[in-house]
Amino acid sequence: MVESVIQLKCECSNYPWGKVGEDSLAARLCSATPYNGFKLEKEKSYAEMWMGTYPTTPSYVLKTGELLQDVINANKEQLVGKTVLDKFGADLPFLPKILSIQKALPLQIHPDIELSKKLHKENPDQFGDTNHKPEIAVALSFFEAFCGFKPKSDIQQLLELEPLKQFRPKDSQWTDSTMRELCKNMLVAPEKTVADTLKALGDLPKSQFGSHSHIPELVPRLISQYGQADNGSLVTLILMNFLTFQPGEAICIPADGIHAYLKGDIVECMARSDNVLNTGFCPRADRDSVDLFVSALTFKQHDSKKPLLDRVDSEYSTTGKTTAFKPPMGEFNMLVTQLGKGDKDTIKEIPGPSVAFMTSGGGRMTADGKTTDIKAGYIYFIGQGVEVSYESSSSDFAIYRAYAA
Repeated sequence: MVESVIQLKCECSNYPWGKVGEDSLAARLCSATPYNGFKLEKEKSYAEMWMGTYPTTPSYVLKTGELLQDVINANKEQLVGKTVLDKFGADLPFLPKILSIQKALPLQIHPDIELSKKLHKENPDQFGDTNHKPEIAVALSFFEAFCGFKPKSDIQQLLELEPLKQFRPKDSQWTDSTMRELCKNMLVAPEKTVADTLKALGDLPKSQFGSHSHIPELVPRLISQYGQADNGSLVTLILMNFLTFQPGEAICIPADGIHAYLKGDIVECMARSDNVLNTGFCPRADRDSVDLFVSALTFKQHDSKKPLLDRVDSEYSTTGKTTAFKPPMGEFNMLVTQLGKGDKDTIKEIPGPSVAFMTSGGGRMTADGKTTDIKAGYIYFIGQGVEVSYESSSSDFAIYRAYAA
């Protein structure tokens, strides 16, 4: 019988939007995993560390070097359990990550299941699976993001500004079709039009933007990151909610929710997929079809408060020191255990697999009959039906645990 608690070795990617060197929390945590061979280089950008079994960047058993997925496949009844096997099979249905963001990620949406199946059939090299990708993001530091669409009334008011009148749709009824047309108008605008519009917006006094005074403030910042003519700047600034989060706050992005994370360190967790459509904040050669992008848009989020995800008490915590994020998708929930020095908590048995990763502090973990010293950067797969206890030796003990049940 295999051990039910398995320490993992994970990898950290080098996308250009990541933070540089030791500024990257993702890189610092990856380098803290013992004996994993990762060497942090001061001049490199480190963007995200994946933890799970998705085949493009899978996790490995630290002790043996085996693929975690291979171990799960060989012991799926013990490690995954009947409840989750019947729902999702032996593949972990979730994918946790640590992201360290220095500049805006591509403007993107994740196709829903129906579109993912179609895109995978047509282009399996680019769209490697048939699943959807709803996700949550929990701030570990001050976090900025563009998420969902502004209220339609706000967008209508902004389009009265002289530089933006050229993008107004023909239909004055302001239906979803109107929004789709408006978004397309901005995404296909020629480079000179984009550059002239951004300059004009930056020159207007803040008072003309009403409650959206962040727009002229962000113009020079986005230009410094992606140049004077990136269509993503228009869409994010004019059409989308600009949100800021303190550590511990979270958002939920539906599978078809438009978003572009801007800056900060976050825990991200999503359904098992890597499908994405990009149309801005990336080289033009890397952008997907504008027609495909806008056809996939839905307009569920027209409220800056709607993406916010509440933290609730967890039924698995015995002391109340572990809380949970429970997004409205069935693939996963997320536990957060935060302890002061000397504090303890025990997490009762969960009837499904999980991945636990420590983001700060240190202490001890007791599970599956063993007690182990743990610290930031340690990552574990925990099989179903295992009770886990923590005891903190620091004032900033924090461990996140994505699970299916």
